[in-house]
Amino acid sequence: MGGGVILASRSTQRRAILEQLGVAFRVEAPEVEELTGGDPRRLVRENALRKARAVAHSGSAASDRVLGADTAVVLDGHAFGKPRDESEAETFLRRLSGRTHEVMSGIALREPDGAERSDVAVTRVRFRRLEPPDLAWYLATEEWRERAGAYAIQGRGAALVEEIEGDYWNVVGLPVPLLVALVGP
Repeated sequence: MGGGVILASRSTQRRAILEQLGVAFRVEAPEVEELTGGDPRRLVRENALRKARAVAHSGSAASDRVLGADTAVVLDGHAFGKPRDESEAETFLRRLSGRTHEVMSGIALREPDGAERSDVAVTRVRFRRLEPPDLAWYLATEEWRERAGAYAIQGRGAALVEEIEGDYWNVVGLPVPLLVALVGP
């Protein structure tokens, strides 16, 4: 990813992934109202586009690419965003317990000339069956805060996961193979 890149996200996980890849970037948190309902695939793609467009239109991105991203945990066609509180986090985790869900991330790349490319990555994640002590332990970590689906696979949430099928980085928050494909040669 040559040239300047602006990450239109508050996510520390997305920052860490770009740093690991050696991408030069700066962060500009978007001020945008995110969609919360409807088809999950459309939802994450549209939210990623909204974030990229909001930062691109802020005026400070005139000569830079803008990268927007949005992630949702999807179970039975329903998107779980970030839990509002511990009670909702527990509800999410109970519903995910012993089941396979999908993590969908929409990413959007907006060029300085206004051209846009976007796509969605999907990774399947199977949770082990969570017993009450497992739930109490994980909720007490408070790692669930600000996490789609109420868990962080790159942290203690790894203990909740039995298996994944697809891109691990997508579950963390930024699908690397899809990003590389969107950036192109």
